[in-house]
Amino acid sequence: QAQLVESGGGSVQPGGSLRLSCAASGYTYSSNCMGWFRQAPGKEREAVAIIYLGGAYTYVADSVKGRFTISHDNAKNTVNLQMSSLKPEDTAIYYCAAVHSPVPTQDESWYDYWGQGTQVTVSS
Repeated sequence: QAQLVESGGGSVQPGGSLRLSCAASGYTYSSNCMGWFRQAPGKEREAVAIIYLGGAYTYVADSVKGRFTISHDNAKNTVNLQMSSLKPEDTAIYYCAAVHSPVPTQDESWYDYWGQGTQVTVSS
């Protein structure tokens, strides 16, 4: 059974850091494009960071560039999102997603597998 399980969300003060992890299992193991998306209240879901394992490509949204870093642990088949200098506008539910794709993509409609989401709240 394909499964993505996120962990690491929580509450933090502005300027703080959090690290999100997503463990992939089952059919997701063949996925070569993995990413983090987020959805804030009243807003559409957006791509935050993508990593394409087939070509060592990463994408990071302009809104988080320089603060967020995406990485992949081959041994554990996890994708991680290191978030630093967090701002209140980073508050959202963060979702891990995966797909086997011929090219990197930020289009959420391409993604076959999704985690359940983890809440990140940035507030003083």
